[in-house]
Amino acid sequence: MSWIPVTDEDRREMLAAIGVDSVDDLFAVIPESLRMRGWDVPPGLSEMALRAHLSAMAGRNRTDLVCFLGGGYYDHFIPAAVDALTSRSEFYTAYTPYQPEAAQGTLQSIYEYQSALCRLTDLECANASLYDGGTAVFEAATMACRITRRSRIVVDASLNPSWRVMLSTHAANLPMEIVEGTDPENAACVIVQNPSFLGDLKDFTRLAEDCHAAGALLIMAFNPVSLGMVKTPGAMGADIAVAEGQGLGLPLGFGGPYLGMLAARKEHIRKMPGRIAGETVDKEGRRGFVLTLQAREQHIRREKANSNICSNQALCALRTLAHLSLLGPEGLREVAEACHAKAEYLKARLADFVQMLNVGPTFNEFAARLPLPAGDAAALLLERGFLAGLPLAALDAGGPNDLLIAVTEKRTRAELDAFADALKEICDAAHL
Repeated sequence: MSWIPVTDEDRREMLAAIGVDSVDDLFAVIPESLRMRGWDVPPGLSEMALRAHLSAMAGRNRTDLVCFLGGGYYDHFIPAAVDALTSRSEFYTAYTPYQPEAAQGTLQSIYEYQSALCRLTDLECANASLYDGGTAVFEAATMACRITRRSRIVVDASLNPSWRVMLSTHAANLPMEIVEGTDPENAACVIVQNPSFLGDLKDFTRLAEDCHAAGALLIMAFNPVSLGMVKTPGAMGADIAVAEGQGLGLPLGFGGPYLGMLAARKEHIRKMPGRIAGETVDKEGRRGFVLTLQAREQHIRREKANSNICSNQALCALRTLAHLSLLGPEGLREVAEACHAKAEYLKARLADFVQMLNVGPTFNEFAARLPLPAGDAAALLLERGFLAGLPLAALDAGGPNDLLIAVTEKRTRAELDAFADALKEICDAAHL
């Protein structure tokens, strides 16, 4: 489709129709102090010069580091087939699924994604994805308020602190009370995370029973890769499960785009936010797909809408679906077991010279207390080619010497040993 810019004549006709003489007159109601004073745009460049300029800018990014960063976003391997399949033009140019007669492929991919998420979580329905993990936590909390007609949100310390901030920010002007703890009395929901932000694995089955006895829901944030080997949210009795889906098919990408997952029990499907694709048949009995059961502001009155979510991150969801389909249940279990085994190996190496903060089992992530500030250690390890981990003090999730370390299936034995040796050298120097 060609794009035709507005001509001077077009602009004059539009201003005349509005009844003003100039663009300045059009914006005269905006106080002078709030108007744009100018654009800081450099002179134009030739294509060759622009390529060189952008390459130099991109070269400032470090993409050669061995990554031990986690905290909700992980350096997992992405099979080449995920890129090959999802870069087909019929996928990455498709946008709207509103016209089912023209969008059967998009609708089926959404439906299959939802089905995969249900099998992954052992829950019965799922929506067509949200912006990211933090957004999914907020949408699940408001969903619980609609279901229970309560406004008290209880947040366990296991939840990712960044997602907790996002929840508070989104709810700042809503009639919701957010408190810390796990007490379900008079609560709409209790929000937990497994594995916890610090990596601890827990079984929340008993808490789910307590929530239901008190008339509250249990919302569980989960690591989708971990479900290859740990008890699922559905098996623990969770009513709503949410996650950041980046670990399945999406690169870290310097911060996004990412994918919010949300699944729930079937009885709550009418209170679910966002888009939901369903399977049906046409008048001749042929299998087809449509958007259904979605109380969105684009379909009903805004004040009656379940959510104002306007995007379903369709291409991100498709990448997750392709990745899950390539792995299958056995492949996902193998990836999860590799993450766990390699993390256990590194824990054992580091336990000889740093204090490990986790007291129970972990999956692929653990917290360590170093003999020097974690930020200083991370800076020193950066010089040696490692993204060491996440200093926890910056997120108010630990002391100044506490470091969160993540291990994925991509890390080799040589990389784990080199990291342990480098950290030991730094810690030994700190003791001198």
